[in-house]
Amino acid sequence: MEVKAILKHTRTSPRKAALVADLIRGKNVNDAMNILQFTQKKPARLFQKLLKSALANAEENHKVLDVDDMYVKRAQVDQGVTWKRSLPRARGMATAIRKRTSHLTLVLDEKEA
Repeated sequence: MEVKAILKHTRTSPRKAALVADLIRGKNVNDAMNILQFTQKKPARLFQKLLKSALANAEENHKVLDVDDMYVKRAQVDQGVTWKRSLPRARGMATAIRKRTSHLTLVLDEKEA
């Protein structure tokens, strides 16, 4: 039974978040939690919160009895909206600054016996 958790408009770039998603894709839930605990990147903390949310969804909404049998089926990072800002420069010019956002999706599933 698939369980999903989504976090939208996260203030982190999709490229940096994709590096963390690659670390946990296909791993057991406990292993993924340990990997995220010791990864020194901001998206790791976001994925850790998302993983806890997905586990809570599994226990509460789908009445999954044993969450230790679950694994990360899909960890997906999509590009969100880009905030456009400008930075004043010399001679009355301006430089564009793009602040990127991400949509994080985490899907858990039970391992089949």
